[in-house]
Amino acid sequence: MEKLRVIELFAGVGGFRLGLEKKGKYKVVWSNQWEPSTKTQHASMVYEKCFGGENHSNADISQVPTSDVPDADVLVGGFPCQDYSVATTLQNSKGLIGKKGVLWWSINRILSEKKTPPKYLFLENVDRLLKSPSTQRGRDFAIMLKSLDELGYAVEWRVINAADYGMPQRRRRVFFLGYHKSTSLYKSIKNGDKVDWIHNSGTIAKAFPVKNMSHPRNSFSIDGDLVALSENFNKEGKLSPFQNSGVFINGQVFTTKTAPNYDGPNAILGDILQNGKVTRDFFIPEADFPKWAYLKGAKKEMRTAKSGFEYKYSEGGMIFPDALDKASRTIITGEGGKSPSRFKHVVQTKKGLRRLTPIELERLNMFPDNHTLLEGISDTKRAFFMGNALVVGVVEKIGESLFQRINS
Repeated sequence: MEKLRVIELFAGVGGFRLGLEKKGKYKVVWSNQWEPSTKTQHASMVYEKCFGGENHSNADISQVPTSDVPDADVLVGGFPCQDYSVATTLQNSKGLIGKKGVLWWSINRILSEKKTPPKYLFLENVDRLLKSPSTQRGRDFAIMLKSLDELGYAVEWRVINAADYGMPQRRRRVFFLGYHKSTSLYKSIKNGDKVDWIHNSGTIAKAFPVKNMSHPRNSFSIDGDLVALSENFNKEGKLSPFQNSGVFINGQVFTTKTAPNYDGPNAILGDILQNGKVTRDFFIPEADFPKWAYLKGAKKEMRTAKSGFEYKYSEGGMIFPDALDKASRTIITGEGGKSPSRFKHVVQTKKGLRRLTPIELERLNMFPDNHTLLEGISDTKRAFFMGNALVVGVVEKIGESLFQRINS
């Protein structure tokens, strides 16, 4: 069977590529990585070190002409969660414009301008996308679904916590697949039982099985143009109408809550430690113990805002040090550096308390050891990459399922 050709956008350090190319069924034919807020393009440098610079673009994707992007079977990317609100352009009442710098519209543009758009989309985002913004819960996801509908795609989605399926990190993300109306998978969704697709027969359900439970099902249509949606979607609602799983086709949403069904082995934080190979830099000096303990601990205290306003501040305690017999907490972008922090991981070893190393953080995302190692790139920056990355094992399993569905 021929490999499926892939365009990888917002590539970061290549998590999607690692997951898809692992079994030799996909080939990335063009990639783009651009970090707008930094002069030195560190992530792109790591990407080129690992995969070569050929057919890799390190330019602002919003400025890259669609003609520079080759045709491919699949478009993938983990794009930032931003404000997707839409307005009409002043010059052209028919033209739509999203907020400046919102990268979703670059995907939208490429799909709309291509003579032969990709048949399949495989995208990832934080699960907050399903309920943002707080003033109109679910509006942003509704805009995305509607814009894909207008481009001829059906969509299925699922919020997946990697640790629920035996992976070493509790990292919850929404993954969604798009199927162009020219594909047999689109027709399968259109003609089949939508709830069965979500629970049993769909691409994501085959990769990540769920329990057959009778959760309430919600079905509704997304009507009107994108501007009307942007202004009016769920204005009165306190909750998002989107559950953690669903299908969207021909303007109609079918959504329900699902729970993972997994009874295999479970990787834990203790499995990935480099004990015996860790330099002193990662160990916490005893003088800093009280500061770490305070930040990790429960608090109920009065605080004063810059304005002089006094308020009661409270937060719960965190496990300190981190439990080695469970999957780790979610890695965040501020994981690196020596300064005490509430959110950084700390583990107890025979030699003392210490932070996690770049290799350990890579392992929690199921990257190869030293994937992000490159001269001139600090350990703090390497930790930042992993805070932005996805769990490669999730991509691999969904990619495998999609390939099988396309070729069955």
